[in-house]
Amino acid sequence: GPGQAAMYAGLQELGVANGEDLKETLTNCTEPLKAIEQFQTENGVLLPSLQSALPFLDLHGTPRLEFHQSVFDELREKLLERVSAIALEGKVEERYKKLEDLLEKSFSLVKMPSIQPVVMCVMKHLPKVPEKKLKLVMADKDLYKACAVEVKRQIWQDNQALFGDEVSPLLKQYILEKENILFSNDISVLHNFFSPSPKTRRQGEVVQKLTQMIGKNVKLYDMVLQFLRTLFLRTRNVHYCTLRAELLMSLHDLEISEICTVDPCHKFTWCLDACIREKFVDNKRARELQGFLDGVKKGQEQVLGDLSMILCDPFAINTLALSTIRHLQDLVGQDTLPRESPDLLLLLRMLSLGQGAWDMIDSQVFKEPKMEAELITKFLPMLMSFVVDDQTFNVDQKLPSEEKGPIPYPSTIPEAFTKFLQENRIACEIGLYYILHITKQRNKNAFLRLLPALVETFSDLAFSDIFLHLLTGNLTLLGDEFSLEEFCTSLFDGFFLTACSRKENVHRHVLRLLLHLHHKVAPAKLESLQKALEPTKQSGEAVKELYNQLTEKLELRKPSPAEATETPSMELPLPTVPTPASR
Repeated sequence: GPGQAAMYAGLQELGVANGEDLKETLTNCTEPLKAIEQFQTENGVLLPSLQSALPFLDLHGTPRLEFHQSVFDELREKLLERVSAIALEGKVEERYKKLEDLLEKSFSLVKMPSIQPVVMCVMKHLPKVPEKKLKLVMADKDLYKACAVEVKRQIWQDNQALFGDEVSPLLKQYILEKENILFSNDISVLHNFFSPSPKTRRQGEVVQKLTQMIGKNVKLYDMVLQFLRTLFLRTRNVHYCTLRAELLMSLHDLEISEICTVDPCHKFTWCLDACIREKFVDNKRARELQGFLDGVKKGQEQVLGDLSMILCDPFAINTLALSTIRHLQDLVGQDTLPRESPDLLLLLRMLSLGQGAWDMIDSQVFKEPKMEAELITKFLPMLMSFVVDDQTFNVDQKLPSEEKGPIPYPSTIPEAFTKFLQENRIACEIGLYYILHITKQRNKNAFLRLLPALVETFSDLAFSDIFLHLLTGNLTLLGDEFSLEEFCTSLFDGFFLTACSRKENVHRHVLRLLLHLHHKVAPAKLESLQKALEPTKQSGEAVKELYNQLTEKLELRKPSPAEATETPSMELPLPTVPTPASR
């Protein structure tokens, strides 16, 4: 049948008889048995010592096919070993000449399942498979599938579209994995989006697969970077910037110098990677990073586009922002102004380079963004004054109060603070990290004071997934405050609910938070929140699913009607104590 024909495809070209020849021989002969014997002799294994052994096998009922098959498998193994050996021995041009000759002889049998592994092995060891053979492989889906990645690389490097088809599902998967972490139902201050170390992240499936596909091929590496740039421009999704850095560092881990030495960002990324690992930019590394930025030569400004993309990686931004907040606190202690701190100025310079990545790559104008003086002379000193307010308040609390009574916590915020958060991207980023910082310190007063400034921020940064993921995690530390009406009204009505209806992601984050903390919220407040958060017709599956989970949890909390009526009116109802299961 046709299956049989495929199995022996290409034998005739090599002058080897196949089933068709046997059929022809038998159709045109007078003594079929003699003809079969002759065909066996001509086409059997030509070893004199076997001639006497074969009848012996026949006596044992071993079919000839089985015997030939085992001889064949043995020979194929030997041949595969030999091919791999040839690829390593002798002079370079000689060994490749041998392999090319072998490929020439065997390629016509590439469709025979039994021979295919040998042909594939020969191609795998050839640094340059002849163009004609690559075209034949490319044209045949099954052959292309069966190819070693070494051969596919040779095909991909001249076929960007085909390579794109292979890479595209991996990039989609990568973005999806990131989003799943940001929206995960586990809310914790200890394990968040930024917890895994860079080295751990690079072990991820997508990064490993891309690293494997690229090998040492600079052309393929460049193609992947081009895909990442294009997707970043099209979607503004910063996770592509993370992948850009992870891919380079994954090749760095494997010591692929062929690529690392030609990527002008390599040393900068390597140094920044160490800072991300420590979640802090120390002075020594700060000098080093500054050296790279100052060392960008005339005519090579384009490298700034790449550096900005590396700095736009949320893991880099997170490290720079955390370091900035730490520096500001140190400056308060040293009584120093921001403009007098070169380390702080460098952090701001890198933050603005990272935040300007999209504009730079979009406009193709490669120069560092101008830093607004007011950021340094007005905004940062304002943040420092908030730190001072906290310190003063804490000291006042400890002092014996004279007749004057307790000093209230400052409740208003300077209008300029709100304006900065609305109009200046870097100020907004640092302001948000300051709010995360005070939340993590369980500083409820400072949190409630600054919260109103988050309703309108630069390009809605306060409603971005990364910020809300971190905020919900830190709010678990203020869990006990959720029983207070005033706190809940400020947080939910004053902040979250202002955006829920226009931003699906905010709706999801609020539901995540309530799933985690519902047992802390006062029942009346919980009821009104449940109404306010009900999904609409436009709501996506994720919101509906979370809302259903929340409803189920709340159903479990309600006492049954019978219990409710039996409670004697004299007894005060006990506050609901969260059982471990209800969390």
